[in-house]
This record gives sequence, structure tokens and C-alpha cells, in this order.
Amino acid sequence: MAKQAHASGPSPSIPDAEPASYEAALAELEQLVAAMEAGQLPLDRLLDSYRRGAVLLGYCRGRLEAVEQQVQVLEAGELKPWTTAA
Repeated sequence: MAKQAHASGPSPSIPDAEPASYEAALAELEQLVAAMEAGQLPLDRLLDSYRRGAVLLGYCRGRLEAVEQQVQVLEAGELKPWTTAA
């Protein structure tokens, strides 16, 4: 099956496909947001991009929650606040 290339921005991948990693999901999400904000996408691509963005956002939230749970286990259930160097 051949994909059509569009000059108006990145083509969203398979809407429900899971990304390879958190970083890949975040990069794809940033590209989708930039393309949507540019206002150059046809309506059908805009809707597809929105759907894909929702999938990516859910994936990123899930990964962040999983990492938070792992940190809680490593810290014996006490999540310590992040500190910044002053």
C-alpha cells in the first residue's frame, strides 16, 4: 500500500500505532502540533492529526505515570520533590 506525500507537513502515521519510545512520541506530537498550528492542513488531515495527537498524548501520559510509579518504589514509597541548583 503506497502512502501519498503531502507538501503541507508531516503525514500522521497509523492513528492507533504505538510509538517506539517516549521520545519518539514526543517528537511526533511536536511535529503534529506545529503542522496544525500553521493552519495549512486540509480538514481531513487536520482531523487525522488531532486523533493521532490524542493517541500520542495518552501514550506519553502513560509512560510518565509508569516512571513515577517506579520512582516511588525506588524511594520506598516517598516521592521526593525535585530540587534545582541555586
